Amino acid sequence: MISFLRILVVLVLIGFSGLFSGLTLGLMSLDYYTLKRRAKLGNMQAAKILPLRHKSMLLLTTLLLGNVAVNAALAVYLGSLTSSIIAGITATALIVIFGEILPQAVFYRHSMYLGSRMSWFAWFFMAILYPVAKPLSLILEKLMGNERPHVLSRRELLLFLDDQKKTRRSELDEDEFDILEGGLEFSEKRVKDAMTAIELAYTLQATDVLTIALLARIQEKGHSRIPVLDKIKKHVVGMLYSKDLIKVEGDTNTPVSAVMRR
Repeated sequence: MISFLRILVVLVLIGFSGLFSGLTLGLMSLDYYTLKRRAKLGNMQAAKILPLRHKSMLLLTTLLLGNVAVNAALAVYLGSLTSSIIAGITATALIVIFGEILPQAVFYRHSMYLGSRMSWFAWFFMAILYPVAKPLSLILEKLMGNERPHVLSRRELLLFLDDQKKTRRSELDEDEFDILEGGLEFSEKRVKDAMTAIELAYTLQATDVLTIALLARIQEKGHSRIPVLDKIKKHVVGMLYSKDLIKVEGDTNTPVSAVMRR
């Protein structure tokens, strides 16, 4: 009976050590502003974690104090059961494997889910350790300042969009990604990057007649706007909008100059 109780105490201490360690990594790895955005969009897990992350320094000091206290208690308790050397080796192995590596790996991969499910645990010990944790958190807040949102540069945003495009879970389609990327690259583009040389562009002359054949050719090209050139000087004198051709009937001898916009 005594052996069972001793094993039970060790298991409980290791469990608490794993929870403190896993919650420290899991909750603190979640960005506060990302949680805030997701909570506004109706994510219940984010809404549950957000009040905890709002008290980030108090949360951090509470979890670290709890982890240190439990690990120290485990080492002392094992020391009372066996020799100091064996107790030290055993405590170190148990803490490293079951109190650090495994729980941190699990909480890191499922930080949102486990963080929301175990939020009560953090709130409980924040209340218990408040007299010690609160002064320490105030000192940290003075030294470190408030948590600031992470701002991405234009290049980082482009890389972020590229990563999102490659994942199958994105809600955006390829056209929407192209629009977003084009908007971000717009300020860096020059006219020469977007223009088509007049020699390569499909153009019309102001004196051309809008016959059925010409209208069919314009429709085949699919351009919304077509430059109109002067027949003699070869410079642009106007722009023909394809939508303006709706009112034009073929074989009426209507010249391009009558429909184009100057």
